[in-house]
Amino acid sequence: MTGECGLDALLRNMKPEMQPGTFVFCTIPSGEPIPAAVNPLLTFREQEGTTLAILREEAEASGLRHAFASRLITLTVHSALDAVGFLAAITARLADAGISVNAVSAFHHDHLFVPADRADEAMALLHDRFGPKQG
Repeated sequence: MTGECGLDALLRNMKPEMQPGTFVFCTIPSGEPIPAAVNPLLTFREQEGTTLAILREEAEASGLRHAFASRLITLTVHSALDAVGFLAAITARLADAGISVNAVSAFHHDHLFVPADRADEAMALLHDRFGPKQG
């Protein structure tokens, strides 16, 4: 299944959806197992340790230190992994409003972790700037 590469089509069809819950980022030392009570949405191994993006409740229940309380916005268009400019356009729009974003590209979709206290604003900006044109 091939994803969309055309920037105009990606922006027109992205349909952002806010996912439930508040996510945080944690790190555990390299080689240390992920705690059994944790179900990470994202796992990424770096030289300095393993990064986990998990629900805040899971981090707190497991005693994991965490940072960046965020909401997850999924851009529901099936974007190709080699699409050019899609995330640049999205993150530039959010940057213009002073909203930080941690973007993740997965096989089917792109996902944006945005500060929890600015998530509604981020959704409004994405709809206003890139949503279907009215009238």
